[in-house]
Amino acid sequence: MSLPDFSDITTDRPEKTLLKSQKQSGGRNNQGRLTVRHKGGGHKQKYRIIDFKRDKHNIPGLIKTIEYDPNRNTRICLVQYADGEKRYILAPLGMKVGDKVMSGPLAEINVGNALPLKSIPLGTMVHNVELTPGRGGQLGRSAGVQIQVLAKEGKMCTLRLPSGEMRMVHIECMATIGQLGNTDAKNIRLGKAGRSRWLGIKPANRGVVMNAVDHPHGGGEGKSPIGGKPQTPWGKPAMGYKTRRGKHKISSKYIVKRRTK
Repeated sequence: MSLPDFSDITTDRPEKTLLKSQKQSGGRNNQGRLTVRHKGGGHKQKYRIIDFKRDKHNIPGLIKTIEYDPNRNTRICLVQYADGEKRYILAPLGMKVGDKVMSGPLAEINVGNALPLKSIPLGTMVHNVELTPGRGGQLGRSAGVQIQVLAKEGKMCTLRLPSGEMRMVHIECMATIGQLGNTDAKNIRLGKAGRSRWLGIKPANRGVVMNAVDHPHGGGEGKSPIGGKPQTPWGKPAMGYKTRRGKHKISSKYIVKRRTK
């Protein structure tokens, strides 16, 4: 078992005005049907409202605290702006209490500042990048992640994602300067089954140990081979089956180089 290092966290009391209650789904949709398996239980969590849009332009803010967020593996920091408003943002690597941040086209190229991609120099590492202008950051939001700005041509900017994928994004999309903190999150080992249960992850059973009525791999005497190709419990191919369809095809045309070969 390995535990995260909480030395960078400055308070254990979140900002009450930015908290929201969360109802646990147990993997069920709005009809009460199980749509995601192996979810349920876990510790109660409150949702922290994060400012992914960074749309408070040209108003300086001060970092007041760096906090733990149970809903993500990176840290968050509380920003108090000059007009008194408080917002949570994702905490970049090296961010400390007392640092200043700002967003908007006029902001400097400093860690934690958010600018449109057209204002960010080539080669800069960024995170929390928008896919659609004004929608809020969707790329690069997990611990230790950094995205490199590679090229700009016309109205599009080419980015290299952590997976190796290269894709184009509109130059008006906002991005935050720097790499996200808590870089050791990937090295954490849960160490015991109970710790998975605290996170709301239930055990996953293999298809081969089930009965034939429950899974295409099930049944047979003793340890039986699965017979045929690996399948999901609903008979769809489990390996090499393309799942991108519909509106995702629109997004696919902006991928310059895929993460897969």
